[in-house]
Amino acid sequence: LFKKCLFPQDYKGQKLAEQIFQGIILVSAVIGFIYGYITEQFGWTVYIVMAGFALSCLLTLPPWPMYRRNPLKWLPVQESGTEEKKAADRKPKRHSKS
Repeated sequence: LFKKCLFPQDYKGQKLAEQIFQGIILVSAVIGFIYGYITEQFGWTVYIVMAGFALSCLLTLPPWPMYRRNPLKWLPVQESGTEEKKAADRKPKRHSKS
């Protein structure tokens, strides 16, 4: 449960979210530039790009189910005593005198 809350997206979901985000920003920038050029109003360009940014944030920031289709496989939890035994079994390295 804790891991699911910390990492709501998998790697493929992150890639999809990034592609959607960049695509919406690019399309809104092109549309905004064209519309602003035609109307000769730079403000409309800014408004359209800001609307595209808001839309892309709405679609990509929440952990929608389409971004969680390929969950990560976590390693099993190891007992803490296992690591201490391994450390105690190791012998310290001795440097030879040359």
